[in-house]
Amino acid sequence: MRNNDALSRRDFLRNAVMLAGAGVTAPLWAAMKYDKNAVLRYFREQASEMDARVKAGIEANRKGDVALVFTDAQGRPCENVHVKVRQTRHDFKYGANLFGLAETKNGAEHAAAYRERFAAAFNLATLPFYWQANEPEPGKYRFAKDSPYVYRRPPIDLCLEFCEANGIEPKAHCLNYVSPGLFPKWVKGSVESEKELVEKRFAELARRYARRIPMWEVTNETFFRGKNKDAISSFFSAPDFIEWNYKTAAKYFTSNRLVINEANPNVMVNYKGAGSAYYKLIKDALGKGCRIDGIGIQAHWLWKLGDKSFGKRVKTLYDPQFMFGLLDTYAKLGKPIQITEITIPAFSTDPGDEAVQAEIVRNLYSIWFSHKAMEAIIYWDLSDAYTWRPKSLGSLCRCDMSPKPAYNAICDLFGKEWRTNFERDAPGGRLSFRGFCGTYEVEATSNGRTVKREFHVGRGDGGTVAVAVA
Repeated sequence: MRNNDALSRRDFLRNAVMLAGAGVTAPLWAAMKYDKNAVLRYFREQASEMDARVKAGIEANRKGDVALVFTDAQGRPCENVHVKVRQTRHDFKYGANLFGLAETKNGAEHAAAYRERFAAAFNLATLPFYWQANEPEPGKYRFAKDSPYVYRRPPIDLCLEFCEANGIEPKAHCLNYVSPGLFPKWVKGSVESEKELVEKRFAELARRYARRIPMWEVTNETFFRGKNKDAISSFFSAPDFIEWNYKTAAKYFTSNRLVINEANPNVMVNYKGAGSAYYKLIKDALGKGCRIDGIGIQAHWLWKLGDKSFGKRVKTLYDPQFMFGLLDTYAKLGKPIQITEITIPAFSTDPGDEAVQAEIVRNLYSIWFSHKAMEAIIYWDLSDAYTWRPKSLGSLCRCDMSPKPAYNAICDLFGKEWRTNFERDAPGGRLSFRGFCGTYEVEATSNGRTVKREFHVGRGDGGTVAVAVA
């Protein structure tokens, strides 16, 4: 996120006004110069082609075959076995940022609802490793659960406690992100002095959290250059900024996955195939020996009402053909791709506007989930009460934490449509099936005895799993 993400008390109060019912509630799509059909145009025009590729991609890239063999104590096949198979976890990662975890201004019930909604929907959470919030003064860290309150910046230890209690994988955002309000002023100095402080930060974060957080974004939005960021950091514009950060991160985060991240305008809006600046930056870094384990692409829909760039933006983010082409191109770099930040605005609480948001979310998630190179999708903000763009109403839950159709769409996709659960008999003690990749629990009953066992289904041929029932 850019400096917009450093929200103030004013933003919270604005959201509180919405919560009180004074916000815009009339339909806004129709009030604009275009209607909602224009937003959904390419999805609907390409529906048959999109559906065919999505279905084929999901079948090929998100499923695996496995054979369950049920035996007695002597290893002989059991003839009469009743089987219940339940998928308990997806290999694919889907989540949101966890920035509202410590917000209590709307009361304990609201805070509890935030936690409940998050845990029910996601298996991945982005944690706020913004340097200014982590270390507002040199050596004075704000990691402990009882650290001083900062809006949308819950303490890391509190976030990890929540993630570990709910089986959610944490992800760090971000090691060295230079942006106004997020990068400490006390770091500013010469290139060499800044490198020294950045490396000290890497070492401290690795010492504290490398074993508990598998995935770390190293740099973010490096194409937003200009006088603001140049004034904040001398090192930011140095020619070795990318190379130094990734090679230094690799020294300290030896067993972690390192991810690069970039904003939508510099990936989608200015997309030029393999000639895109972001593509060339990653290719060059890999050529210099940098360890980049994942490619992050933001998907914020950042236009405003009446924005003249509406048509161009629809032709990128909301065009299946364009989206598949972009993913196909970045996949050539040989690294997994993540959609790291998503905001799809509803602009009002009108049911029609929220339905459009949900339709877009469902279409985009289907495209991304089906692509072979994709490994994660992360929505940016669960609640409109604590969001980086209050006017867009682009979160998944309303200010009172009631779920929008978009939230329900994500839960239905990963909890029902893209999840394998069944119950049936296993004739001759053998049962084969093709299921979504992930962790499973099988419950097998034979001759009055029931056993449970956990197993995994991977992409392609999952092999055979033996289950001793008696």
